[in-house]
Amino acid sequence: MYESSKRSHVSEAVAAVFPKEVTDQLFDVLHLMSKADQLVTAPVAVFFSDDHDEDEMYAMIVQGDLAPAQEFPLTYSGDKPFLGHGYILIAKDKPKTIYLDFSEANDLSQLNQK
Repeated sequence: MYESSKRSHVSEAVAAVFPKEVTDQLFDVLHLMSKADQLVTAPVAVFFSDDHDEDEMYAMIVQGDLAPAQEFPLTYSGDKPFLGHGYILIAKDKPKTIYLDFSEANDLSQLNQK
């Protein structure tokens, strides 16, 4: 599950909001957690904390009720307009690809107006 040999794919909608530097780090965390046998289900949700400083922010991976949520830091010094919206990303484990997209729980109406 979430093997590092799989291709990583980010939906167009996510790529329009989140910098590649951030999504690349999310895939790195998924691969590390997979290697450590910490991922027990697919898909997993990724939530973002509004707490951040100039070069660090925090995210959390949630695996339903099958495992405790795990918070982790992300290093990013660019603008962070994607924080404060309550965005939830879903990492889906497909046969050949790990696919990152917005959760259906997100209100993306502001994105669709641009």
